[in-house]
Amino acid sequence: MSEVELRAATQEDAGSLYNLLKTTMQQYVAQTWGWDERWQQEHFRESFEPNKERVVVLGGQDIGVISVEQKEDEVFLSKIYILPEYQGQGIGTHLIRSILDQAFDSGLPVALRVLRVNPAKRLYERLGFVDTGETETHYSMKAIPDRVEAAGVDCLSRKKSQRQRRTEFAQTGRPANNRCT
Repeated sequence: MSEVELRAATQEDAGSLYNLLKTTMQQYVAQTWGWDERWQQEHFRESFEPNKERVVVLGGQDIGVISVEQKEDEVFLSKIYILPEYQGQGIGTHLIRSILDQAFDSGLPVALRVLRVNPAKRLYERLGFVDTGETETHYSMKAIPDRVEAAGVDCLSRKKSQRQRRTEFAQTGRPANNRCT
């Protein structure tokens, strides 16, 4: 896998990030509630906050977006969308492992919500997330440090200290290499 980088989203990314949302999520939203194009565009415009999103870049090409919220008692992965042609290549796994590694170093769990019809749930389960609740439309999931490590999922590279990797991530926007060895 080439070097995956993250860059701050800007207001100029709004159009391409809406198209990314539509490309990656339309079928799941349509299965769950139906897809109303006008409503989706309006909702996106009203809720788009570029300062909370990072664009995923591979080989100079924007291929996705990720949004992570640091809360007092957990890290919340609110969004990760990767273009379909780049899915299945370990990019999402790489990004999520980086988030897990950083959160676990701080002793915090990582939480997320996923649409019930979205097959990404299997990825989250492989990475150690477990169901913590459900609604008619979503599963709530959480990865807790002790539980994930006990399950043998914590095979992240430890060649650099956690602090070094966080500093490098903050300075470069590139997640640390956290592949299993």
